[in-house]
Amino acid sequence: MNHLTKSPLDNAGATRRDALGLIGAGIALLAAGGARAEDDKVLTEEQVLRDPDIPVIGNAKGDITIVEWFDYNCPYCRKLAPELRQVVQDDGKVRLVLKDWPILGPVSKVAARMALAAKYQGKFDTAHEAMISVNSRITEPRIAELLSGAGLDMDRLKKDLDANAKAIDAILARNDEQAQAFGFNGTPSFIVGKYRVPGVLSMDQFEQVIADARKANMGRKTEQN
Repeated sequence: MNHLTKSPLDNAGATRRDALGLIGAGIALLAAGGARAEDDKVLTEEQVLRDPDIPVIGNAKGDITIVEWFDYNCPYCRKLAPELRQVVQDDGKVRLVLKDWPILGPVSKVAARMALAAKYQGKFDTAHEAMISVNSRITEPRIAELLSGAGLDMDRLKKDLDANAKAIDAILARNDEQAQAFGFNGTPSFIVGKYRVPGVLSMDQFEQVIADARKANMGRKTEQN
């Protein structure tokens, strides 16, 4: 069942693909194409917004969560990254969850696995910034160069990658299944609060959809009271 309804931003042509929607009350039913019953553990609000295996950037106790599905070799993701960080920093009450979705080839998957392995030495964000900040496609040798230059312990990274391979691959599988359930066709794609945003937004548009998400949250709280 599709629980998506349009937000006011659709009417304003706010997204590049005119595909912004609002996830309805049954976010357990996030699937845009209909989830199987066995997918429930992957497609719950907790797993989409608060997957415990993915580090949180920004305000971990923030009132709005932005989830981005991205690929390190996606030029739109690289271009958007500093603007998104600025929005999160300026707002001060946003949780940013970065979900690796390596759909642009084998090197993208290598980069995603390395970034997720970096969390075991407390440097997921460092690894992410090192790889998302480059201006061109990355290669495997370039990944090692970037991460080493950012101060990661490469020997430990390789050990953590081997030791946690199953957990890392499970994260990537969840990310992929969620993205497909939402009907995302490429990177970057977002959830902002309960809004589904498949495409690139400007800083002003991010600020607007964050404001809309807060209003939606306030409306639900009022109804519950």
